[in-house]
Amino acid sequence: MDTFTRVHKMMRALLLLLGVVLVVGMLKTREVEGRKARKLDYFEYNAMSCRVHSACITEFGGVGDGTTSNTKAFQAAVAHLSQFESDGGSLLFVPAGKWLTGSFNLTSHFTLFLDRDAVLLASQVLEEWPLIDPLPSYGRGRDAAGGRYASLIFGSNLTDVIITGNNGTIDGQGETWWQKFHNGELKYTRPYLIEMMYSDTLQISNLTLVDSPSWNVHPVYSSNILIQGITITAPVNSPNTDGINPDSCTNTRIEDCYIVSGDDCVAVKSGWDEYGISFGMPTKQLVIRRLTCISPTSAVIALGSEMSGGIQDVRAEDIVAINSESGVRIKTGPGRGGFVKDIYVKGFTMHTMKWAFWMTGNYGSHPDDKYDPNALPMINNINYRDMVADNVLMSARLEGISGDPFTGICISNVSISLNAKPKKVQWTCTDVAGISSQVTPRTCDLLVEQGTEYATECQFPTDILPIDYVEIKTCSYYKRYL
Repeated sequence: MDTFTRVHKMMRALLLLLGVVLVVGMLKTREVEGRKARKLDYFEYNAMSCRVHSACITEFGGVGDGTTSNTKAFQAAVAHLSQFESDGGSLLFVPAGKWLTGSFNLTSHFTLFLDRDAVLLASQVLEEWPLIDPLPSYGRGRDAAGGRYASLIFGSNLTDVIITGNNGTIDGQGETWWQKFHNGELKYTRPYLIEMMYSDTLQISNLTLVDSPSWNVHPVYSSNILIQGITITAPVNSPNTDGINPDSCTNTRIEDCYIVSGDDCVAVKSGWDEYGISFGMPTKQLVIRRLTCISPTSAVIALGSEMSGGIQDVRAEDIVAINSESGVRIKTGPGRGGFVKDIYVKGFTMHTMKWAFWMTGNYGSHPDDKYDPNALPMINNINYRDMVADNVLMSARLEGISGDPFTGICISNVSISLNAKPKKVQWTCTDVAGISSQVTPRTCDLLVEQGTEYATECQFPTDILPIDYVEIKTCSYYKRYL
């Protein structure tokens, strides 16, 4: 074989080898890209129900640039997905981006999922907030007589609805609304961020809610509700930015939430004066656990003041309060009617408080002049135990109603450390009755001290409510594109 032939064969061999290397490299690149694509195409999440069908908001013309209105896109997406209510349900995915939108309604057997870097921005255009009727148990709006603006995310008469995400954000952009409220410019009641009415089996979880125009989460006339892993923040001077307000609801669980609010972190409600009495739907079977709250001008947990349909069987435990006005506050007054009974609180830690305990029997604020001043509330069987507080101005302010005392109050195993300039009188009590055991500073005489020989542990139920039997599943979602 001559030299030319040998060189020619060597060149062919080198070219063949180079081709193999290039092909292998391309295959490897595609394999890596494929792995990346699969990671982006697929994720898992926890929910009460998994879905068969799914879509992304961009398929309906959604644009996440923070300036384009997506109200019609969300409305179209939900309308399209509603066809799958009886066919395994559906999920609407909101990817990373800033999605400006007005109010939109959800549908049954439906999941709204927000990506970690997704932000729903509440529109500042009033025309994107439809007006709806006042709640029948309130008779009028809370800000003004007459109707109210629909919530950003709204639903009525639904079953099996999940609003969740990978800690995505819902931004209410509430500053404009707060200014209108302070300036007396509102003709209708401000919208909430999330409201579900007359609905069953609800999950609201793993989201961050910021700067709501008013209340943040408001399930009303609903049952079987799980609210879990929610972070809520608003300026502490923002008006009525309550965190979570279960209202005439049954079988609700609120847990692992962090709330900074301009009002009560959790406010338990059931209607307002004669309208709530007539509607007659209590809030009952409510569990609140592992809540952290900062609310310098309001309560960590408020019972009322709109409690005319009744509040019963509330169980709160493992609560942390920081720089808040009061721990648990009962708010009511003549005209409210209804009841607050069978309340159980334990494992409460409080840092920097105005009052550790507060009960108010002279709360005003009526919907109109048609309320009955002789409709008196019944407050009974209120239990607080295993609580620690430090840097407290005043231990308790307990004020019942003359001729209608708050009864069956039990406070046990409570230690309160005072701040540098505490109130001289630590417990003020009028028109209340009950017992206390192992409480420092010592309680008022109306809460009869049991002494070490007859030390009493206040009640806390050991039975399990139905909402704690809810099974959480691991669900999967496959994106249709990158």
